[in-house]
Amino acid sequence: MALTAELVKLCERPEPDPGPGPDHEDFAEEDYHDVAAGMLLRHGNQPIWVFAYGSLLWKPAAAVIETRAATAHGWHRAFCLEMKRWRGSPAQPGLMMGLRRGGQCEGAILRLPDDDRLAQLMQLLRREIDGREDLQAVRMINVQTAQGPVQALAFWAEPRESRYFANPGISETARILARACGHLGSGASYLYETVTKLEELGIRDHYLWELQQLVAKEIMRPFEGTDASNATIERQKALTS
Repeated sequence: MALTAELVKLCERPEPDPGPGPDHEDFAEEDYHDVAAGMLLRHGNQPIWVFAYGSLLWKPAAAVIETRAATAHGWHRAFCLEMKRWRGSPAQPGLMMGLRRGGQCEGAILRLPDDDRLAQLMQLLRREIDGREDLQAVRMINVQTAQGPVQALAFWAEPRESRYFANPGISETARILARACGHLGSGASYLYETVTKLEELGIRDHYLWELQQLVAKEIMRPFEGTDASNATIERQKALTS
């Protein structure tokens, strides 16, 4: 990998949480309860599987009792969600990953506990969405596993409409990820953690592999010929200028 933990550190900086935008109404606790209860009612007694393709692979939001390798045909990873919060800021928006139509996506499915489904599903929803508009990007998708086909819950899968939706090319994506940071960390860190986990699982996503090489180059572009430890102060100045 070209993108290293040392390079990622150059992108990190403290950022305040700007909170939700003025035109957005966050879910209250009872909203999460009602949405989760409705999902369970429609789901019946079947096990709840969640398709993990990004941060859920390396930082699950709920208890997991079983993990299976899985492939989602007809979907692929893309940094297609503009973020002015979380891993971006109003002054320097970042990008988060979602699923776009077409191709295929190798990842894993995570099974939630059968005896605590409501609480675990609510915890997962709190992590992934913060308002009713975001439900447009939550859906059940078909995935293939070694044990057979499974229907799994997927987050940020081709939203019909979203205030977050963006469509940058890979070069622009790399430029953004090398610079953006929010109160949860940098875009470079998100990419690094995801690619590192996929490599650990024996999965090499060609898009992400090319992207991590481009992001590494973007991070060090102003400091060619300078080792990363000596570049830190100048790097932080460049990112905030």
